[in-house]
Amino acid sequence: MKDISVKELVSSNKYIPVDVRAPIEHKESAIPGSVNIPLFSDEERKEIGTLYKQSGEEAAKWRAMELVSPKLPKLLSDIKDLKKTGAKPVIHCWRGGMRSKSVASFLEYAGIPSLRLEGGYKAYREYILEQIPQLLPEKAVVLHGMTGTGKTEILKALQEKGFPVVDLEQIANHRGSIFGMIGMGEAHNQKTFDALLFDRLNEIRGSRYFIIEAESKRIGRAAQPEEMLDKKVNGIHFLVRSSIPNRVERIYSEYVHPFKEEAWFEEEVHEKISKLLKRIKKQDIAASLQIALNERKYKELIEILLVHYYDPRYEHALQEYTGSFREIDGDEPVSILELEKELQMRFSDTRAV
Repeated sequence: MKDISVKELVSSNKYIPVDVRAPIEHKESAIPGSVNIPLFSDEERKEIGTLYKQSGEEAAKWRAMELVSPKLPKLLSDIKDLKKTGAKPVIHCWRGGMRSKSVASFLEYAGIPSLRLEGGYKAYREYILEQIPQLLPEKAVVLHGMTGTGKTEILKALQEKGFPVVDLEQIANHRGSIFGMIGMGEAHNQKTFDALLFDRLNEIRGSRYFIIEAESKRIGRAAQPEEMLDKKVNGIHFLVRSSIPNRVERIYSEYVHPFKEEAWFEEEVHEKISKLLKRIKKQDIAASLQIALNERKYKELIEILLVHYYDPRYEHALQEYTGSFREIDGDEPVSILELEKELQMRFSDTRAV
């Protein structure tokens, strides 16, 4: 049995983390790319924990052995099969304790050389939180723009061309607004956000700059690190402009069209709008919004929200930045090409990423 450090694990693609914790633990906090081959189910883990508190360590260990014994051939076979991918399985649990040590020992007894992650997931999390501030490139290039101006499309286009984009909405699995969860499933928690942010920063390691959208500190269930927010404030700022009709069409295409026939869609939109109506002070605007909602006139609803809710709030947020803004026309592809050229010229000595 050999232990490897977190640094070794994340510095090479020859390893595959194998998380032997219960599924509920893996869902809450996992190393990206890891495979969950649990020693205990969620119910079994709970049973052992309760037994430990009520009857002590010896009784809990004996019950654990009873539960694990029938599973061993399948569990070891699943781990052995991972080697067929060409990667080396690295066993881990929460902090490199009894669960990972037991599985690694079983593998050794079966004649399968095993690797174990020193310190487990706990050590991994401590490592990435320490590394994230150090991995942040020197300069932030920040895309500002009101809702629906096409910032996300610009980021994706730049990333496809190899620019060092850090897509915070993708990392958070949330679009950053009250409707940010529509069609996206569950937003990532802080631990998942941090792990994916670390992975992306590690991918662009060596770049002198990174490109992000001007998100607020909290995106869905997660918050950006303070060091990233500081770099954002002191970054190079671009403001994406777009016409109201084009913004309405973008938002409709992303938030409404793919989901409007789904059973859950109308109820979710009603729930979100009900929350917003409490924040809108002008009764005539609130009434227009309610009518558009009831009549399912979603494009009209979107325009009302843009003009009377989101845009005024965004104008206020822009005042936090005292520097100059270089404007981009989000409706003109040539404007995006000009942005690419400007970045290439400004950072011409930066390696391709």
